[in-house]
Amino acid sequence: MSKPTIIVVGNGMVGYKFCEKLVSKTSAFNIIIFGEEPRRAYDRVHLSEYFAGKTADDLSMSTLAWYADNDIQLHLDDPIREINRSAKTIHSLKGITLGYDYLVLATGSSAFVPDIPGIEKEGVFVYRTIEDLELIKAYAVKAKSGAVMGGGLLGLEAARALIDLGIPQTHVIEFAPRLMPRQIDAAGSAMLQAKLSDLGLSIHLNKSTACIAGDHKIEALQFNDGTLLAVDMLVISAGIRPRDELARLAGLQVGTRGGIMVNQYMQTSDDAIFAIGECALYDNMIYGLVAPGYEMADVVVARLMAGEKSFHGFDMSTKLKLIGVDVASFGDAFIAEPACRIIVFEDTHKGIYKRINISNDGKLLLGGILIGDADAYNMLLQTVNNKIALPPNPEDMILGARGGEQGDGAGVMNLPDDALICSCEAVTKGNICGVVNDGAIDLDTVKKCTKAGTGCGGCVPMVKDLIAGTLKANGQYVKNVICEHFDYSRQELYDLVKINKLKNYDLVLDHFGKGDGCEICKPLVASVLSSLWNDLIVKQDTIQDSNDRYLANIQKGGTYSVVPRIPGGEITPEKLIVIGHVAQKYGLYTKITGGQRIDLFGAHVSDLPLIWEELIDAGFESGHAYGKALRTVKSCVGSTWCRFGLHDSVSFAIEIEERYKGLRSPHKLKGGVSGCIRECAEAQSKDFGVIATEKGWNLYVCGNGGSKPQHAQLLAADIDSKTLVKYLDRFLMFYIKTADPLTRTATWLNKMEGGMSYLKNVVINDSLGIADQLEEEMQLLVDSFHCEWKQVVNNPELRRRFTHFVNAPGEKDPTVKFEGMREQVKAVW
Repeated sequence: MSKPTIIVVGNGMVGYKFCEKLVSKTSAFNIIIFGEEPRRAYDRVHLSEYFAGKTADDLSMSTLAWYADNDIQLHLDDPIREINRSAKTIHSLKGITLGYDYLVLATGSSAFVPDIPGIEKEGVFVYRTIEDLELIKAYAVKAKSGAVMGGGLLGLEAARALIDLGIPQTHVIEFAPRLMPRQIDAAGSAMLQAKLSDLGLSIHLNKSTACIAGDHKIEALQFNDGTLLAVDMLVISAGIRPRDELARLAGLQVGTRGGIMVNQYMQTSDDAIFAIGECALYDNMIYGLVAPGYEMADVVVARLMAGEKSFHGFDMSTKLKLIGVDVASFGDAFIAEPACRIIVFEDTHKGIYKRINISNDGKLLLGGILIGDADAYNMLLQTVNNKIALPPNPEDMILGARGGEQGDGAGVMNLPDDALICSCEAVTKGNICGVVNDGAIDLDTVKKCTKAGTGCGGCVPMVKDLIAGTLKANGQYVKNVICEHFDYSRQELYDLVKINKLKNYDLVLDHFGKGDGCEICKPLVASVLSSLWNDLIVKQDTIQDSNDRYLANIQKGGTYSVVPRIPGGEITPEKLIVIGHVAQKYGLYTKITGGQRIDLFGAHVSDLPLIWEELIDAGFESGHAYGKALRTVKSCVGSTWCRFGLHDSVSFAIEIEERYKGLRSPHKLKGGVSGCIRECAEAQSKDFGVIATEKGWNLYVCGNGGSKPQHAQLLAADIDSKTLVKYLDRFLMFYIKTADPLTRTATWLNKMEGGMSYLKNVVINDSLGIADQLEEEMQLLVDSFHCEWKQVVNNPELRRRFTHFVNAPGEKDPTVKFEGMREQVKAVW
């Protein structure tokens, strides 16, 4: 007897997830998929990461072999053009006609393109598929300014894409009076707008576009208020439209504003045809997030297997990181007084806005909004969804407890078993705790068993807490171990390697590990070895990260960037000329970095030793921009030139950078020295910062920039240069010895019991009695410094590694020319 045939129309995230869920439960169906795009299903949630270096394969949700292994027929680049419901057949663009027993429409949505005069002009794009991104990327090369039409979730992601492409002037155009009007309130939107403006985005609100000006290509946007905005390109991301045209042709019921109408089992007006994802209209609503689409897919699978599961709407709470800014809304975010009581925390200095809405009796959390700091999102969402009683002081949920406990319901282990932890994969607390009880004691194993955390990843912190909580509840000791090959924390292994004077990875593994090692422990051990012995990292069989292999940062297209050290940002005219000569000779793009150095982009592997050789001859050294090491010590011009300068900040910055150059650590380190309180070197945003005072120097530590900025905290005030260096030696060595891998100083301090008070006691008061030891260990590293570039240049064996191919000659072949893969493909076609 032949199997019933299911044809899936659409090979996006939801269509793929339906197939995955179905084959995991039964092999009773013959499954055929038709996809409109030329590639298999990929992750649209992280689509903007395509501009950050991820490839289509990186974003792909499965391998091609997965379809074959599960007996799924996959037809790509072949959209369905007609459904014959009476004959139960489909007809594709390429002429394929097949019969079906069940049809699943997962056609998704398309970008909404407003009817504006000039919309067809060159330089106007939509932001929806990888093909769209490739067109945007190609056009952006010649653009100096760009605009995104739409200030919602998709619009801000598109703006991030333009920033990643290096467009100097990027604008966001929003018709509404605020950004993200469906997710956040006016105050939260204002905070978000301020943060985005600080990042270089120009925000234009209450703007309605009248037409797109220009001859054959876009030159400007003309608004209805008479104003004009000159731009070179436009990306439209003003919303979505459900792809229901195929359903309309087949006579299925659709909504007046679009969408294929479905019941609670995702059945359309034809019982044999289902619709899931952004094309489906349930109870007059289109769900534009991936998690509801996955839930719909699960409902259809249950229906096909005679199950009783049904769809009754979905929580649209969401947490995102938009252009490096945390944004979240949950529950009823917009409910207002007098229907509730509202608690708001706002910090304009750090760009943080938090709002929670609580019931008038103070017992329940109804919803809220988080901007700039969304760490509490998961627990707040669970508190809403599970109607957990609030603590006596509800503000503690967004401000942190200030004495006393938050109440019985505050911890993740107090959630009910049916609490939905991973909405992407519909994984409950009970599912996670169950597999932990069955022996899955680490995150990777739990992911494999439940798929929790494999979607957007937002639930991972809570999954980790559940693993640890379940193990503790079972009486098991929860230890912060590196991985399955080393039953030690990083700090424990650091001490063991030091005491036993081990100098390479194999010896460390033989003495304290097991197995062959992995991609977690290998770079960690390499970091420990470099921090202890300062040995040349390319001599090690293991590497700290991919950039350490060639002592340069890999860039898009497979070329590398070269960053020579320029201590304190001070450079002679002669050295500037050498950098210009090298860049011209090797065809490199140059850019001044935020750390007062010059970055040279576009170097091929085989050219790296040649470039370094010329730079070394001119007196330059490696800037360690590729390593988890000291990067820069930024300085202002100080008392030498500035009328406000109190001390010579340039000389002191150079002294500090020369002392700690090459210092390997758990994560990258940045410093700054400002000559006065005006803070032109931005020292308080660095891992260590120094600011001149009338009496000496103030030393600040544990500040970080990046995706979650945090100001440094004062460690010592009005100290002299010698004392400052002594305290800095102690602070840096204590961090190197005790921090977890890939942990910035800010996070290290935040997790430290006792915080800054404890750190001051260790560094200044020597409460642990290790101050002398820390200073001696730092001095050993300072005395053993070597320029890694120079070591490679002077070592023929090491130089041989810098070839594109293992059988390539040692010298560069002038007949070899490298072409971009896309240009080659175009040439063939």
